[in-house]
Amino acid sequence: MTAIRNVLIGVTVVLAGIGAAPAGSITSDQPPVATLADGRTGTIAFEALTPKSARALVERTVAEKSIIAGLLKLPAGVHGAVPAVVIVHGSSGVTKGEWEWADRINKLGIASFVIDNFTGRGIRETETDQFRLSPLADIAGALAALRLLATHPGIDPKHIGIIGFSRGGIVALDTALEPFRRAVIDGDLRFAAHIPFYPSCDINFVSARLDGSPVLMLLGGKDNYTPAAPCLAYADELRDKGVRVSVVVYPNGHHAFDRDIPLQYYQQDPSARNCHGRVDLDAGTFTMQRGDLALTGSDAVAEVKQCFTTGVNYGGDPEAREKSPVEVAAFLKSVFGL
Repeated sequence: MTAIRNVLIGVTVVLAGIGAAPAGSITSDQPPVATLADGRTGTIAFEALTPKSARALVERTVAEKSIIAGLLKLPAGVHGAVPAVVIVHGSSGVTKGEWEWADRINKLGIASFVIDNFTGRGIRETETDQFRLSPLADIAGALAALRLLATHPGIDPKHIGIIGFSRGGIVALDTALEPFRRAVIDGDLRFAAHIPFYPSCDINFVSARLDGSPVLMLLGGKDNYTPAAPCLAYADELRDKGVRVSVVVYPNGHHAFDRDIPLQYYQQDPSARNCHGRVDLDAGTFTMQRGDLALTGSDAVAEVKQCFTTGVNYGGDPEAREKSPVEVAAFLKSVFGL
């Protein structure tokens, strides 16, 4: 699994953020908590695993832990236990975009928990160097957030969803995989809904075991950073496994189509759009595809190094900015019964 670990870290080069300067990290000078039974809101510190390999996470042998933080906000004027959504940032860290989504979600009568997977781990961003943090740490952080939210008396533990963007979009997808969920959470607690925005589906984690919760995938038709086509294929694969998957493709959407930022071209930014592979969590294998040839072992690792390319666009799209909140609202209302 060492080769797999190295590939997984390298693969995240494609998951660079959305170009905007961080709107502020989330930090807390309070000790971490393991329960929200006191009903607190605001900035909350909590403990999360910081795995460096899929094998260590799945086998529960991760030794390193970090204190990360999130900001919990309950919707105004709503009484009783409400649904909640964990919001996961991309490689830029927490930006204005995450706060915009938190506001939208609160207006639906849903609690929002924006988490910062970077600052507590000593990271500001991974745009310029994706080797700074394994994406598995982001997955572990999101699942720790789920476990914590479920202890809050004002939140319905059966109706907690997750939404993520780019690198965070992969987290929104991969938290549906049972090997990862069971690595962090005991019992049946699971995300009730998964909403990945423009994730990378070029090299996927896969498992026959899934949490069974519905997925809404939002993709850009002109995204040359994390293209839509591999995600459409992955959506079909999930459907074949019994998952209810809805996919929306915005024809003129580039990467970060939901953000209020101008469209820009970055010549040196890397993309895995020409890569095709998978990490099978059940079998513990890593495979890359080159045409009709399936590569494993050192050949697969070598293929990853060769298949990356550079030159990407990202920026907001007026149509997608207008319509994606409507799609998300309809999906969450359906799942949560609002």
